[in-house]
Amino acid sequence: MKHKQRKAQMTRLRLVEAARKIFSEKGFQHCTMKDIITEADVGYGTAYVYFPNKDTLFCEVIDIYIQKMLEVASCPFTPTSVEEAVERIEKQTEAFLQAAYNDREVFIIIEEAIRHSAIVEEKWKTVREHFVKGIKKDIEYVQQAGLAKQLDISIIAESWFHLNEQMLFSIIKQEEADVSYVAKTIVVMYTKGLYQ
Repeated sequence: MKHKQRKAQMTRLRLVEAARKIFSEKGFQHCTMKDIITEADVGYGTAYVYFPNKDTLFCEVIDIYIQKMLEVASCPFTPTSVEEAVERIEKQTEAFLQAAYNDREVFIIIEEAIRHSAIVEEKWKTVREHFVKGIKKDIEYVQQAGLAKQLDISIIAESWFHLNEQMLFSIIKQEEADVSYVAKTIVVMYTKGLYQ
């Protein structure tokens, strides 16, 4: 790698690390590009070459956390019994909620940013769509296997994700949350309504 490219990568990384620090200290709404640029010790023009605004920079900061969430969604789901389906859903739901709870300070800021930034809201929308698409596929599989009732897949998938999302944004605000208990409770509600 050439010196100029390496220097550019280091500058970008300094901006992302500075943003991570400032966002965690000030939250999304009270953080400014000036704060981040000062912390990163780079020029204004240089900073704006990499990130046109704090919204896009925040999206870069949260990418690693979003990837953790998407890994949960990519777990294979091919149960052969209702019991196996419930067990897998419980594990996946707990993993989803636990991933957010483990990084609760970040997810508190993500929730704030979703409310105040169209760019961040759009990024979260892609996460939501990814999960809903995966849930639809899972429901279709269990319906075809005769394990689940023939209910509207789109309505069930969106409802299930929104319940998980709502619980995620609820538990991150708690100092001590029993993530496993929350997961088990909502899974019972979901599976008793869907599965035969």
